Amino acid sequence: MKAQKRLLVALAVPAFALSGCYVIPIGPDGAPAWAPGAVWGPGISNPSGAQPAAPQRAAAPATLQAKLYPANDLATQTGVVAGTVTNMMSGKGRFLLDYRGEVLSGEATRVSGDQRKGVASAYGAAGSYMSCEYEMSSPYQGAGLCTFSNGARYQVHIGN
Repeated sequence: MKAQKRLLVALAVPAFALSGCYVIPIGPDGAPAWAPGAVWGPGISNPSGAQPAAPQRAAAPATLQAKLYPANDLATQTGVVAGTVTNMMSGKGRFLLDYRGEVLSGEATRVSGDQRKGVASAYGAAGSYMSCEYEMSSPYQGAGLCTFSNGARYQVHIGN
């Protein structure tokens, strides 16, 4: 009987000592992996209904085709211009196109506070430049208007 009591005490003490402990999921950055402000634990419900945060994975950059269609008489002299936009999936992108034999390269950036709208600028070694305003309907498709240093204007369509 004494041995049984000792065994019972030996099992009860660690269980009692550890009863206040529980596992908290931790994200790759070391922060708790749940919604901010949520307090969970034994006997505590989740009144906000928040679910634990899923690990965030950065999307891979996507290279998209960009076609610029003439929007004024000056642009019709050159016709349709093709280029590429590489969406870095971070609110930034790289823009590259050949305009009248000159390669223009630059960047695209989303407008602060608006996940869809952005601006793009590109410059060529011979001094030509372009400026665009666009709106993305998804990370892979969008449209806008581009103006070149010579006054040519183009409607740009982004996406495959």
